[in-house]
Parts: sequence; structure tokens; C-alpha cells
Amino acid sequence: MRSSVLTTLAGTLTSRRGARGWVLGFLLLITLAFGLLSSLPAASHSPDPLPEDSESAQVAALLEGFEGSGRSTAVAVASRTDHQELTAADTGLLAEAGAVAGAVGPVQAGEPILSEDREAALITLSWDSVDPLADRDQVRMLRAELSQLAGDGLVLQVTGGAAFGADVADAFAGADFTLLAVTVGIVAVLLILTYRSPILWLIPLLVVAVADRAASLVTGALAGVWELHFDTGVLSVLVFGAGTNYALLLISRYRDELRRSPDHRQAMATAWRASFLAIATSNLTVVLALATLVLAVMDDTRGLGIACAIGLLVAAFFALFLLPAVLVLCGRKVFWPLVPTSGGPAARPGPWARIATGVTSRPAMSLGVVGAILLIFATVLTSTSLGVKPSEQFRGTMESAQGGELLAGHFPIGEVYPATVLSRSGAAEQVAEAAAAVPGIERVSVLGTSADGSWQRLMVAGSAELGSAAGRAETVALREAVSAVPAAEALVGGQGAQAYDTHRGHLGDFVLIAPLVLGICFVMLLLLTRSWLTAGLLALVNLLSSAAALGLGALIGSLVFDTRALDVQVPLLAFLFLVALGVDYTIFLAHRIRQEAAGQPMRQAVVNAVNATGAVITSAGLVLAGVFAALATLPLLVLGQLGLIVGLGVLLDTFLVRTVLVPALFTLLARRGIPAWSRPRPEADDETGHRQPAGIATR
Repeated sequence: MRSSVLTTLAGTLTSRRGARGWVLGFLLLITLAFGLLSSLPAASHSPDPLPEDSESAQVAALLEGFEGSGRSTAVAVASRTDHQELTAADTGLLAEAGAVAGAVGPVQAGEPILSEDREAALITLSWDSVDPLADRDQVRMLRAELSQLAGDGLVLQVTGGAAFGADVADAFAGADFTLLAVTVGIVAVLLILTYRSPILWLIPLLVVAVADRAASLVTGALAGVWELHFDTGVLSVLVFGAGTNYALLLISRYRDELRRSPDHRQAMATAWRASFLAIATSNLTVVLALATLVLAVMDDTRGLGIACAIGLLVAAFFALFLLPAVLVLCGRKVFWPLVPTSGGPAARPGPWARIATGVTSRPAMSLGVVGAILLIFATVLTSTSLGVKPSEQFRGTMESAQGGELLAGHFPIGEVYPATVLSRSGAAEQVAEAAAAVPGIERVSVLGTSADGSWQRLMVAGSAELGSAAGRAETVALREAVSAVPAAEALVGGQGAQAYDTHRGHLGDFVLIAPLVLGICFVMLLLLTRSWLTAGLLALVNLLSSAAALGLGALIGSLVFDTRALDVQVPLLAFLFLVALGVDYTIFLAHRIRQEAAGQPMRQAVVNAVNATGAVITSAGLVLAGVFAALATLPLLVLGQLGLIVGLGVLLDTFLVRTVLVPALFTLLARRGIPAWSRPRPEADDETGHRQPAGIATR
């Protein structure tokens, strides 16, 4: 049944009239979609990244009932370039700075506060918040006005929550275009090197580029309907990487078939049928893995998963149904100057065949050596920390990060970033006593009562650095202490608590989703191999490769980005992409081994499969690694770390897992008389379009 459906589809895609119909249909669909959806606003990051049911989110919601709620805050911090004490002239300028800041917006400016060492001073700034865009404009105006007062060694910098948000937005201004340009450039260069043709590389690049634009428009429209928030740059990287991989696989098989068939339409029909299952299985695996992110508690993570899953479906649809029709219309000469001809001499075994021959001659040793290398890389994770400070989240110079470090170096950190504790009215004094007894808490103040009189607000100044492990521990201790006060119903919020809740939310998402992703990959491998043992072993290989990539990426990242920890968002996203994308090459190779094993011993089938897929999988791996490496052009540390780790992981899968581990594994199974698949396939047309007799052994 499946064979007849694929045969019918292949016929409509490759016939003269059918190919034109598919191309015209796509052009009509693209024109309508672009016309209807181009005016919709693009998706953006979540304005409230906190888990919805977190304690800090509850505090933020309750604070709206207090006087002065709905205000944004920033801090102007002053210092000297020579790192000496502020002079009398400097302090005079600071008084003037408060007046200047107060005239912007208007902004309410506090009195200048000198540090104990008199080397820095701060001025608190607050204003009525309208929306994040207005806050960014307010920060820009404050910086512009205050910079005019600086001089003679005095430096004024604006930092704090609103300033961090403005710097993130400014850092990404134009970044999507830069990322897209770098991604397209990398793909174009690698396609030219792969095909060595001045024409052929343009076709898959244009098809994938249109698919990327279509995916952006579709996900942008759904973002407005479903209130999704995600990073559009990551979506483009994934669509370009995966879409190019699908194109490489299809074109490689098409070129092989052109050497066998004088009719390029028949060659494409055979190639399409031979590639469809591998591409569809690969795509569905990644889509289902990404769909598990719908269970995430973090808003940006959930939105990214849904958007990327939809984007990959769009990429596969274009690669499977537009690309072959365009290639058929172009004809055989699209491969010029290296046009494949039918009936020519058979291709001689290349370097991949020689490598596979060596691996399959000593499979146990090959498996052991490469497995040990990956295991060593994976052990680096045991000494890798999670969580970076706010000042470390940017790559490059950011005024908010510099100002934050200056504040932390000269002022009690708890005074700059205090915790907010809410208590039921009447229990505030007991809550204050409990909070003051927590180690590291330096000051507790009762500030005011909510408009309805049901809650009282306390400010708690601690000593631990914001975003550090000590800061998270201090938040936990403070919550345990105040929650024990009877009838207080005390809640702890503020920036430190928000950092803790975000950290915990990301870790919780990892613990929930990572096993689901592994389970999905195992099920897809089981459907492909129809063997519990083979699917389980391939899944373990994939897990080991992903762990090795995380460890190696963390090690190299500490040298490249000069950080001692991974951003807490990285493990889940990197693991998901590594497992789901890494299994692609395992699926491609296992699928080809199964085809080759239909009429020859397993060892020879493995050698032939590696030889046939070596060049295309290597090209696909380099493309995918390259496009993820493009994330390093963005200024946010989390994206740089994600791109590095996934890029390294793809290279490990390309050159070690696909070249050594999987071939060695299939060879060992055959040597021990264990079938790689549960039963021989019945007599039917196989995916190559050739008739296969029933009962041929698969070993």
C-alpha cells in the first residue's frame, strides 16, 4: 500500500505536466501566504520569562495592588576612570545629574549615595512603565542626557533591570538579518564545494530560503493566535540546516540514479522513493522531539519548540515536493560541468569505503576506542556548573553589565538588588524577625501595605551575589524561614528570587523533557529497524554522543567565552537538538544499510552503505554544524554556547558515530548471529524502486 502511494506521488512529481503543476501550485501558495502574512508583526521574546506558577511570579502579580506599582527602575552609577575616590567636583555633578535625570520622561531620581570607599556613587531612577518599548526609549534618553555630564575622568553608566532589557533589545537590533546573512553564506559556500557546479547549488539554496521565509510567516501568524514567544534566529538556523540536509540527501540519491537510468524523470522518481522514508522519519523524529517542549514551564522554551516543529514540517514539505519538481524541470544538465551519465563505469570505492572496511574488520576495537573517547568527553559534565550571572549573559561590552559589576564591587549587593517579601497584614513583624535570622541577611525593612490592606511589603537585603549559587541558596533559606511563620502566607520575590525560579524552571523542563526526547528517538528507530535490541543500542549511541558533545562544548566554551558555567537554558535546548538532529544521520545510514543488506552479507552491506552515504552525510553534517556556528555572531551568551555545542555534536555524529560506531555495531550484531531487523521484508518494491525477492536474509 505504501509502495503504491509513493509510486503515484513520485509519478506526479516527475512527469512533465505533474512537475509543472507542483511548481505552479507552490508559486500560487507562496504568493498568497506572503501577501496575507507579511504585514503581521514578527514573534519576540517573552516579556515575562518567569514560570507562571512560581513564587516570584505571584509576588509580581500581587505588587500591582501596591502604590507605585507599574513602575520601571534603573540605577545610574558613577565612577572615575582612574579608579580613585570621587572628587568634590564629581559629587557636585552627581547632584546635577539627579536633576537632569528627573527632567527626562519625567523620571523620579533619588539622592546620590556614595559607597563606603567613596570610589562609586549611585542614583536610583524610576518612572511609570507603559510597555517594554517605551522603557527602552527611556533608558536611551537617560544615557544620552547623563553622558553630557561625564568628563574629566567621571563616568556615568545606567544599569538595573530596565537597562538590561534595553541592552538586550539593542544587541539584537539587526541581529536576525546578520544571522540570516551568515547562515546563507555558510550554506552557499558548502553547497558550492559539495556540488562543484555553478548552477546546482542555487536550486536547493533558493528552495530552502523560500521555505525559511514561509516558516517565519506561518509561525509568526500562529504566534499571534497562540501567544507564542521565541527566538526567530534559532528558527531560521534550524530550518536552513535541516532543509539543506534533506536537499543534500535527495540530490545525492538522484545523482546516483542518473548513473543508472537514461531517463532523468525516472531517476528522480526512484531517488525520491528511496529517500522519502529516511527524510520523513528523520523529520518526524525532530518534529516530535521539539513538540515535547509544549510541556515546558518556561514561556520562551515552549514557544520555540512549537515554532521550530512547525518550521521543520514546512522545510520537509518544500524539500520533498518542490525541490524534486524543480530539479526535474531543469534536467540532467543542472549538474554541469560534472553531468552524471547512464551506463558509464561504476564508481570506484572511495575513502569512505576504505574507512568502513577497516572498521568492519575490527568492529570491537573500533567500537571500544571511539566509545571511550566519547565517554571521556562526557565525563567533563561532572565538573560543569550551571547558571551565569546577569553580567556574564552578554558577549561584548554592555553598559548595563559594566554598571552591574561596578555596583557589585562597591555596594552591598542586597541593597542594590533586594528581595521583596509579601506577608499577610498583621504578621509582618514576625516575618521580618524570621527573615533577619537567615544567615547572610543584612537588613529587613517594612515598607507599606497594599491598597486593600491585605498584604504588607518588606524589603530584605542579603549578601549573596545575584544569580550565583550562593544567591540561589540564600533565596531558598529565606523562603523556608518566612513560610514557617504561622498565618503569614509569606512569599519571596525580587530579582534574586526571579533568578532562582527561572533556574529551577529550566532544570525542571530538562528533567521532564529529556527522557521524552530519548523515548521518541527510540520509538522512531524501532519503527525503522523493527528490532528492540538494534533500536535500543542505536539510542544509547545517540545518548553517548550527545553527552560527549555537551561535555566537549562546555570545555571549549570555557576557553572561547571565558565562562566557568553553562547558561541554564543551554542543556535542554542543546540536548534536544543533539539527540533529535544527531539521530538523523543514524537514520540515514541505517536505512541505507537495510537496503544494501537485502542481497548481500551484512559486512559488505555496511561498507557499501557507508561508501554511498559518506559524502552526502559529511556535507550535511558540515552544513548543519556551520549554520549552528552562525549563532556565535549573536551577542547573547546562551546562543553562542548553544551554537558551539550543537555544532561540535553534529561533527561528532558525522565523523565518529556515523563513520565508526554505527558500522561497528551492525557488524558485531551480524557476527553474533543477531538480526539487525526482526524479520525479512516481504516481496515488494523496495524504496529504490527495484523488485526484491522475499526471504533474503538481512545479515
